[in-house]
This record gives sequence, structure tokens and C-alpha cells, in this order.
Amino acid sequence: MSTYQHIKEEAYAANMQLPDLGLVLFTFGNVSAADRSAGVFAIKPSGVPYAELTPDSMVIVDFDGKTVEGKLRPSSDTLTHAVLYKQWDGIGGIVHTHSTYATSWAQAQRDIPIFGTTHADHNTVNIPCAAPMDDAMIKGNYEYETGFQIIRCFEEKKLDYKEVEMVLVGNHAPFTWAKTAAKAVYNSAVLEEIARMAYLTEQINPKAPLLKDALIKKHYERKHGPDSYYGQN
Repeated sequence: MSTYQHIKEEAYAANMQLPDLGLVLFTFGNVSAADRSAGVFAIKPSGVPYAELTPDSMVIVDFDGKTVEGKLRPSSDTLTHAVLYKQWDGIGGIVHTHSTYATSWAQAQRDIPIFGTTHADHNTVNIPCAAPMDDAMIKGNYEYETGFQIIRCFEEKKLDYKEVEMVLVGNHAPFTWAKTAAKAVYNSAVLEEIARMAYLTEQINPKAPLLKDALIKKHYERKHGPDSYYGQN
């Protein structure tokens, strides 16, 4: 058995949730799961259909994007994952999809406005959209630069990646992350639903106002604040 079997199992289980949740079509996505003590992560192999995946087909890669274990080529987005793991030490799982509504907002190069309490249950701000990459970066190490494209967006918007666990990459698609791969998948599903609701809100009322601050604070803090009371102890 592989030394990294635990993260192979974690990455496999998380990847298999993507088609079940309607977040991917064909091979349009990937999940990784990190073992920070070992300095590696397990990620889906590139272009392999979900129905053909097994835990042992997950590829083990270090935080510089170099394959440590596995016979298959890792996801084409591996270097983006590697950059985020290396730069942001509080995350243990990353998800990338091309889910329909979140990707549509990314293609429109728009942040997703915070219109309602469903959004505020998970974030207190608009979901950020990183600016499209410039030509020099596109011609260079594209997937590596995508990681820094995300990081720059958070720096420019003064956001904390530990609080806002999702982003849209302009003209591309969404990424989400969390302490575990399973939670990162949850964030990806939440992002897609918020994106869908925001789209429908603008169709019903193009001048819909943003959620007022008092409701944002109430809904976020009842789930995540020091005196949160959502769920069970």
C-alpha cells in the first residue's frame, strides 16, 4: 500500500462527488487533497473519465508540482493547485470545475453580488472575480501563473483566503478550497448555487439591491461567529 494512501482515498472520494453534484461534465474538473506534513498532494489524473477513476489512479505531487508517485500524468491544473498550497498554508483541499453558472460569471468578468442570505451564510462579500491574465503570462507558465492570478486578486481586494474560500478566474472558471477536500467540494457546490441564484435575481430585477449590512452580519455570524447557534453542538 502507498505511503500516501490516505490522501489518494480522500482525493478520489472528493473527485467522485463532482459528477454526482452536477458540477462537472465529462472531465471538466479536478480535486486535490494535501498532506502538509509530507509536503505533497493527491490529484486527479489528466483527462481520465470519472467512471474510470480509482484511488490508486490519483497522482501524488509535491508543492512544486513535481510528480512523486503515480504512472499517469496529473491534471493540467496541477501547478495552480501547487502554487495555492505553497503560498496559502491554511488549506488542505482544492477544487476546480467549469460548473455552468459560476463559469458564466467568470466569463462575464464579474464578481457575484451578495444579494441574499444564502450568500451571507457563507461569505460577507461579493464572490471575487480575478482579472483576466495578461498576454505575457498566458504565453509563459500558464497554470503556474493562474495560481498567482488568484493570489493577486485576494491581495488587491484585501480578502482573507481563510474566510473567502472561493474565487472566479476571469474568462476561465471557479476554484474553491478549504481545510479538507470534502469541504472544498461543499464550497464548490455552494458557489454554483449562489451563482445561479444571483443570475436569476438579475433576470427578475436588474436593479436588485445588495443585501444590507445588518442581514449580512446576522446570517454569517449565526453560522460562523463566536456565538454561532446554527446546527448541533
